[in-house]
Amino acid sequence: MYEAFYQLREKPFSILPDPDLIYWGKMHSMAFTMLEFGVMNNAGFTVITGEIGSGKTTLVRHLLRKLNPSMSVGLISNSPQGRQELLQWILLSLDQPFEGDYPILYKRLQDYLYGQFANGRRTILIIDEAQNLEPQALEHLRMISNINADKFQILQLILVGQPQLRDLLLAPELHQFAQRISSDFHLRPLDPNEVANYISFRLQAVGAPHALFSAEACALIASASGGIPRMINVLCDTALVYGFANDQKVITDQIVRDVIADKQQYSIFPVKRPSRVP
Repeated sequence: MYEAFYQLREKPFSILPDPDLIYWGKMHSMAFTMLEFGVMNNAGFTVITGEIGSGKTTLVRHLLRKLNPSMSVGLISNSPQGRQELLQWILLSLDQPFEGDYPILYKRLQDYLYGQFANGRRTILIIDEAQNLEPQALEHLRMISNINADKFQILQLILVGQPQLRDLLLAPELHQFAQRISSDFHLRPLDPNEVANYISFRLQAVGAPHALFSAEACALIASASGGIPRMINVLCDTALVYGFANDQKVITDQIVRDVIADKQQYSIFPVKRPSRVP
């Protein structure tokens, strides 16, 4: 809609996970380092947590791009409950038959993992939105992780979820599970300076010929978004629509104030009231 007006190749602030537009600030760099560390060091469990929209799924997509083709990867993006449903989704994510009762499913997974290991392949299972798993499902993941070959961990598990996942894993009944976690990181929001850098990076990545947001506009977005990348994207995208509609080549703090006010009054999108910005 506004791309030609601002001389952009594409929309810079899509809310869809885009590994090509990752802003490698301190938080995201450290989170991805922990993901890579877990994979490279054959960690049994790796856990990455962060607020909704903080960029966890985008990091997972980037990891999938970088994994060695010799690795077999299963990705589950929902929250199966109960041990049989969990096993079915695991097998489905690994492109294996998933019909049958629990003993058949367990034997099928065991045979698959041993077969992959015998062929020199490692298996990684990634569960996104893992905060929705019930404690029984998490405990069953721990039991599944006992399928190993001598000292080799033939199944690695990566759990990605909202902060509630951390609270869940601290429950006394999951103490044994928590002891299996070799690598973990909590992805915190961007600080105000990083928000300005994030906005600049996304715009430069799609060919912006000059800065499109004033410093004051960036400060307001940082305050209203709480430093959450998805919230930043929604506010910036809407601000560019407003600027285009009003023939404004630069997004000023007034445009951002209008966006925030309209979001607070008319939108279901949860925008914070910004603190006072000079």
